[in-house]
Amino acid sequence: MDERERFLELVRDLPLVSVDLVLVRGGREVLLGLRNNRPAQGSWFVPGGRVLKNEKRADALARVAARELGIPDIHALNPAFLGPFEHFYPDSFAGDIGVSTHYVVLAHRINVPAGFEIPGKDDQHESLRWWGLNEAAESDTVHAYTRDYLPLL
Repeated sequence: MDERERFLELVRDLPLVSVDLVLVRGGREVLLGLRNNRPAQGSWFVPGGRVLKNEKRADALARVAARELGIPDIHALNPAFLGPFEHFYPDSFAGDIGVSTHYVVLAHRINVPAGFEIPGKDDQHESLRWWGLNEAAESDTVHAYTRDYLPLL
């Protein structure tokens, strides 16, 4: 069994633990990425990723921020824990093949100053964009799980 098949078995049988990075710029905008990958493909979503085996939450935040956004030291921005959330998707990274995905998400708010720019992006997102909080809350293209975070900001 190759690594992809083994991971698919895990996704089918277990919840995944992940971290979400809810970057809020100037108290008025939230950073969203247009997802290239399943689940939630084609939706605007906050950046995030799964926690790896034996990886501390702080290390997962740092890894995801560096890989997806090019931010070298997310901890210098003082992430604040927003709380645990559950995300359920009918599909998985492997497509719509009858395997759903369940995430237990540890969401973190990261305040950045007005004018803050993201150093980079990875191939997980077609693009990154700052959205006004009200605009994001009202848009059907912003995933419902991301919209769930907005009242907490």
